[in-house]
Amino acid sequence: MNRVSTATSLESVTRFLVMGWEIYKKLLRVRAIRQIYVDYGWRRSASPRAANRGDMRRGQETRRDRASQPANSPITHENTFATMLELLSSGVLSLWLETLGVSISREEAIELLAGPAIPGQVFATIPDPPTERQVQDYLEQLQAKGLLADTQGVWVQSSHQLLVNHRGTIPVPAASITKVATSLAAVLTWGLDHQFKTEISTTGTLEGGVLQGDLILTNGNDPLFVWSSAIAVGNTLNQMGIRRVTGNLVIVDNFSMNFVEADPRASGELLKIALDSSQWTPEAQKAYEKMAPGTAKPQVAIAGNIVTSNAQLSEQTVLLRHHSLPLAELLQQMNIYSNNVMAEMLATALGGPQTVRQLAAEAAGVPREEIQLINGSGLGHENQISPRAAVSMFMAIQRYLQPHEMTLADLFPVSGRDRGTMDYRQIPPGSVVKTGSLWDVSALAGVLPTRDKGWIWFAILNRGDYLMGFRDAQDKLLQQLLQGWQTSLRPPMPPKPWNAGQVNARPLDAATRTEIIYKMGG
Repeated sequence: MNRVSTATSLESVTRFLVMGWEIYKKLLRVRAIRQIYVDYGWRRSASPRAANRGDMRRGQETRRDRASQPANSPITHENTFATMLELLSSGVLSLWLETLGVSISREEAIELLAGPAIPGQVFATIPDPPTERQVQDYLEQLQAKGLLADTQGVWVQSSHQLLVNHRGTIPVPAASITKVATSLAAVLTWGLDHQFKTEISTTGTLEGGVLQGDLILTNGNDPLFVWSSAIAVGNTLNQMGIRRVTGNLVIVDNFSMNFVEADPRASGELLKIALDSSQWTPEAQKAYEKMAPGTAKPQVAIAGNIVTSNAQLSEQTVLLRHHSLPLAELLQQMNIYSNNVMAEMLATALGGPQTVRQLAAEAAGVPREEIQLINGSGLGHENQISPRAAVSMFMAIQRYLQPHEMTLADLFPVSGRDRGTMDYRQIPPGSVVKTGSLWDVSALAGVLPTRDKGWIWFAILNRGDYLMGFRDAQDKLLQQLLQGWQTSLRPPMPPKPWNAGQVNARPLDAATRTEIIYKMGG
């Protein structure tokens, strides 16, 4: 009896080891093919700053090398995916995992074998007739309204499988989906915790609370310098003993306050009002009431005028420096409310729309022709992005965020959690999206973090005189796709605090983001 039991146990162990060996050999094939592809494909360093550009340039060179390879090159996505499908369909992996007591979905198994998704790439087009039918019905419904199917674009994919493609590689007017490109270029260039610095200087001296000379603000490209920022600056000047300025308020470079675009003088007038609470408007008072209880009211009266300058003034003393919110927080606010001025300021600071285009296309792994930009906000039909490029840019951002233990939900609006552009929409709760609208353009792109089918990426770009109808149809399509897949979304996650785990993190309150650089006597 013992010998029989022992023999049975040995047979089970032998079968288990044989299955493990077969799986190991197939895994080697998957990993080897994928590694060759990665070596000759998309590359990017995890570093958020200048090193990214060098690595991306090398990635661009390797893509050119790969483009010169024969079309029948054995290094293809299909070979990798065919190996995975062979492994999955054989039943060996499922049986082996069941022996270990592990139960995972097909999509999770593919993710386990293939590794993280590569932006701009899919291993294979997997027929999904129900999903294709739902998208076809969506397009036919638009045609019934007199809208052209050729002006609509749809792209749906899982991490490694293309599910639906309707004109997905053709750039079309994308409206505020452009902000996804701006967000991607920003995190690659500056990093998530970057803070823009606005400096306050002077050419004068302090005597008895009176600054004899000019007060100078040097623009630091802070796209969210608002009433609370200016009030914090005024209170810090008071702490330094400054209550009156005999000279002018000089604005250096293209400073913007309260989202006033391309008018430094008007922003200077707002700053002058904010610094002196006796001159506050109802808007300034309302903003003050939202600040921390006990916040002082600044009293810095400026006798002179608003003067603008494009050049840094000589012989000035830096008094204080105001730090913006960290970039992650700025991008989240920009994307939730789809703030055009913030996007334009960031794009300008990055070097302009063509710089944004280049960085976004390289990181997303798509041809530059699929991303055509004239600005960083999406205003204008000339901003055109393909549905595939929209999805790939989201994937590239998520790939960047992973080492920082963050997700797209930390930079973009989440249905069921945020307001802004989510108001009056019926997008499935938990979806992480970016919306976009012009009078004849409605765009919706992002990711559906499903419970048991992994992350489903999508982009729906519509054009025609049917704005509100497009929005309703997009929301219904997402709901129908989830029903067809017989799955639901993970509940909305709160955004991660930007300073979690940072040693030198500053609180987000405007007052605590203002530091004194030089203490004046007097």
